[in-house]
Amino acid sequence: MKIGVVGCGALGSFYGARLQQAGHQTHFLLRSDYEAVRDNGVQIISPSGDFRVFPHAAKDPEEIGVCDLVVIGLKTTANSQFERLIRPLVGPKTWILTLQNGLGNEEALAELFPEENIYGGLCFVCLNRLEPGVIHHIAHGKIVLGEYNRLSGENANTLSAIFNAAQSKCEVAENLAQAHWEKLVWNVPFNGLGVAGSVGLEAFEEPDLRKQYEPELNPETGKPQGINTEVLLASDLGEKLARELMHEVIATATQIGYPIDPGLADQQIERTRGIMGPYRASTVVDFEEGRPLEVEALFGEPLRHAQKAGVETPRLQRLYEITQALQTIVD
Repeated sequence: MKIGVVGCGALGSFYGARLQQAGHQTHFLLRSDYEAVRDNGVQIISPSGDFRVFPHAAKDPEEIGVCDLVVIGLKTTANSQFERLIRPLVGPKTWILTLQNGLGNEEALAELFPEENIYGGLCFVCLNRLEPGVIHHIAHGKIVLGEYNRLSGENANTLSAIFNAAQSKCEVAENLAQAHWEKLVWNVPFNGLGVAGSVGLEAFEEPDLRKQYEPELNPETGKPQGINTEVLLASDLGEKLARELMHEVIATATQIGYPIDPGLADQQIERTRGIMGPYRASTVVDFEEGRPLEVEALFGEPLRHAQKAGVETPRLQRLYEITQALQTIVD
């Protein structure tokens, strides 16, 4: 297949490299990493084996042209660029797969492209970008994908088979929306508290919502410093807040028609503690590097769904307020 990868950070580069390794004609749409990838390819450092591939490197989508499959690894803060970046890659039969975090991404694509061309995927993988064109794969790697606004069928199974053949474990979710909410059970607390922890988790108990938050700074870099999963779960308050946020997400999902077993909270916490170690979630990395935060997709959209459904989510409300305030630091 001819595959275009839009958003070549850690996630897009990792899966794009796997697809290139499997023999597909893979094109990376790049900005700052263009020269590095053009000259040196993409290097993956992984416990399952290191490798390097040389995908086609492009600076403009018009250089790539119409693809069979477009894989979107953009941060949700760049969704306003869908028209400019993706339109030149899409023909009548192009499949569009977004691997982005949070809610609302497929809906944004559906405003531009036919619904039947749109797929969503949730990535359960620990990755960090070490430098341009160099990705550290730490653990996991599974994708769960489905078809937008319809039950998954033959096309989703075909797409899943493409990733499985590229050494990327992939499963099909019958209901994509349900899968999104299940993923949020982990994403909301560990991405959100990892950033909010930079001002102290005690901020969740403060009555003054107008406080001007000053994050802790890394003494070596002088940049804001979040907290990783290990530090978060080593704190009694951190684990308590994580559980409470998880149960608010579960309650919201269940109320709007996507029932989730409350036991998933315990499973996620124990799995994070046992396997991930000191992992910095993607939003924490963005915060520390001064990049825009995915506040709306990860926290704002779930909160608005809760409010519309009449579900009380005080921890999520507070998390949204704190991350909004911290967003101004990196804007």
